[in-house]
Amino acid sequence: MKRRKAVKLISAATASMGFGFNFVDDQKIMKRPIHSSSEQLPVIGLGTWQTFDVSVGSGERDQLKQVLKELKKYGGSVVDSSPMYGRSENVVGNLSTELGIVDQLFMATKVWINGKESGINQMNRSMKLMGKRPIDLMQIHNLLDWETHIKTLKDWKAKGKIRYIGITHYVNSVYRNMEHIMRNEPLDFIQLNYSIDSREAEKRILPLAKDLGISVLINRPYGGGSLFRKVKGKELPGWAGEIQIESWGQFFLKYLLSNESVTCVIPGTSKPHHMIDNLKAGLGRLPTELEKTKMLNYLNKL
Repeated sequence: MKRRKAVKLISAATASMGFGFNFVDDQKIMKRPIHSSSEQLPVIGLGTWQTFDVSVGSGERDQLKQVLKELKKYGGSVVDSSPMYGRSENVVGNLSTELGIVDQLFMATKVWINGKESGINQMNRSMKLMGKRPIDLMQIHNLLDWETHIKTLKDWKAKGKIRYIGITHYVNSVYRNMEHIMRNEPLDFIQLNYSIDSREAEKRILPLAKDLGISVLINRPYGGGSLFRKVKGKELPGWAGEIQIESWGQFFLKYLLSNESVTCVIPGTSKPHHMIDNLKAGLGRLPTELEKTKMLNYLNKL
């Protein structure tokens, strides 16, 4: 059973039981503050790795445009990309320009190259492709040549060329390096991997981010798809509706959002109905500590 079919079946079942947590009227997803400013950020965003790497003439572009429309319609704004993601920056820029929502999106991208001048050239190109100056968030991708790029980012932020600065990675083994940078540089954001089946970030990185006032973006919230493979053909627990969960995707995302150190989760998708399903995780209440334990126990028994 693929995610599309699972979402449809579970939505139908929960609606028949009186749960049906659909967007109504002007309902929007919850927001959390960016710690280095007073700006509020929606808790569900959009990653673009692989999903937005499509050609100009591709029929997928209309579908991706609808993904962005759904993101904006229901209160989302964060779109994260990178030069590493092929044509994704350009596709995001073109489609958001066609929709007239560039200024309404919180656009994040990255520098991913060695050398100061090469980094400057790459970042300028990224901003041109995404169609936004200043870019909202510029991140050092996978910590590549971070000691060089952090100087440029601090200078650019001071001059108003970028609004926020950050660092990213996607594996647990670099957390010690991330901690060092967090403690010694004036970061606005970190971005890292965190999922219900990979919770190493809970031990030190997330508490440290909270202590230092650094906002957090979460990548790989579905474990690169492994979580959906694990629950394939499995039913949600009967008590999921009490936490306003109607799909496995919402189950996984609400667990992460229950950690107050998490600012925004950025699952990637190319499907409009998946975008809506993801956004629904930002509605209603979040699991308590006791409920989180129940979620873990239930998942571990599958």
